[in-house]
Amino acid sequence: MMHKEYIFRFLRDLSDNNSKDWMDDNRERYHMAKARWIEEVDLILKRLSKHDPYFEQFKPKDTLMRINNNRQFHPDKPIYKDYFSCSPSTKAEPFAKIYISTGISWSFLGGGLWRPDTKILKQVRDAIDYDGDELVEIINTKEFKDFYGGLAYDDQKLKTSPREYANDHKHIDLLRYKNITAQAELTQKIVVSDGFVDYVEEGYLALQPLNDFLKKAISVD
Repeated sequence: MMHKEYIFRFLRDLSDNNSKDWMDDNRERYHMAKARWIEEVDLILKRLSKHDPYFEQFKPKDTLMRINNNRQFHPDKPIYKDYFSCSPSTKAEPFAKIYISTGISWSFLGGGLWRPDTKILKQVRDAIDYDGDELVEIINTKEFKDFYGGLAYDDQKLKTSPREYANDHKHIDLLRYKNITAQAELTQKIVVSDGFVDYVEEGYLALQPLNDFLKKAISVD
């Protein structure tokens, strides 16, 4: 089996030479690096399936995002992404049980609720209003704090209170979030190590209480 460092060698060269001509000349390298990442994703899905049969439905290649950037509304983006992903999700799940990105500019492991629609965001805020203590307890567990350090930075977080909630609400800080996610940096050293799948499993297990809270909030009428 090809060593995982090959993935980073290819992605680093792609980042430095981000053009269609370069990709055309290095198409075989791209397919080799992608195939090696798919092998790793296969191991990850099999490991996570031991905890949740949800992951059994995915073929490893189907969890990868396209290498081409969508430049229709962002023409300043590079032509190609300089990372590979693993996103085992369906349209029925409005939050990510886990998301993995590994590469040069975008390398992390995480999950949670990102860019929800208005209805789902209201459901989550209602759940925080009703029992925010549960969410506080989840994000302050040793496992969650050790792995993720707390909730991820939310660039959409409100500076003022949501319209329906008082400024002195006990959980007003949590109610201001629009994206409730967790994120841990993935270094090349972690990804190429023999313990990478173990690390992903640890991150998944630390994340699940948060996702369980979100699932329960969204499933309430």
